[in-house]
Amino acid sequence: FLMVGMATAFSVPVGLLAAIYLTEYRSGLLGKTVRFVAEMLGSVPSIVIGIFGYYVVVKPVTQHFSGLAGGFALGVMMIPIVVRASEEALKLVPKTLRNASSALGASQWQTIVRVTVPAALPAIITAIFLAIARVAGETAPLLLTASSNTFWPRSLNDFTPSLPVYIFNYAVSPYEDWHRQAWAAAFVLLVVIMVLNFGIRLLAGKRVLQASQAD
Repeated sequence: FLMVGMATAFSVPVGLLAAIYLTEYRSGLLGKTVRFVAEMLGSVPSIVIGIFGYYVVVKPVTQHFSGLAGGFALGVMMIPIVVRASEEALKLVPKTLRNASSALGASQWQTIVRVTVPAALPAIITAIFLAIARVAGETAPLLLTASSNTFWPRSLNDFTPSLPVYIFNYAVSPYEDWHRQAWAAAFVLLVVIMVLNFGIRLLAGKRVLQASQAD
C-alpha cells in the first residue's frame, strides 16, 4: 500500500497533465513526442522499468534498495495507463461545454480546471484505479528496487516487503508449507484488487461522464 500510494501520487499528476496537454493543446511536434513516449512506456517490459528504477533511484540516490525506488518504478508503469485513459475520457466531454465556458469569459485554463476535468472525473478516477490494479501485482520492478524484508520497514528508505515479491520468493522455495503461504498471499492480493475494482465501479457508477448526462 505504501509503494502503490507513492506511485499513484507520482504518476497521476504527470499522467493527467500530459492527457490535458494532448487533448486541449496538441501543439505539433511536442504533442506527438508526448504521445509517442506514453505509448512506448506502455509497451516496455516491467523488468526493464525495474532496471531503469535501479539506475535512476537506487544506485545514485538511496544507495540501496528502498520503498522509494519501488514506488518510483511502479509510478513509471502507471503513467502511460493514466495518460491514455484520461485522454480518452477528456475527449468524450462535449465541445458545447467548452464553448459555453468560453462564451462566459473563462480562459482556456479556467475551462479545463473548472469544466472539462470535473466533467470527465468519473472516467479519470476509473483510469487511475485501473492503473493501480495493473501495477499492484507486479514483481519484477520491485525485485530490482524495493527488494524484500522480513520486518516492517523503518522508513521509506529501507528495504520494503510487498505481496508480489513475497509470493515469488515463497512459490520458488522447496518447502511445501511455503507454497501454501504463497497461495494464501496470492488470494489476498486478488481480493485486494477485486475490492478496488468493485469499489471504483460503485463510486463511478456506470462510468458515464457527468457532462454527457448534462448534455
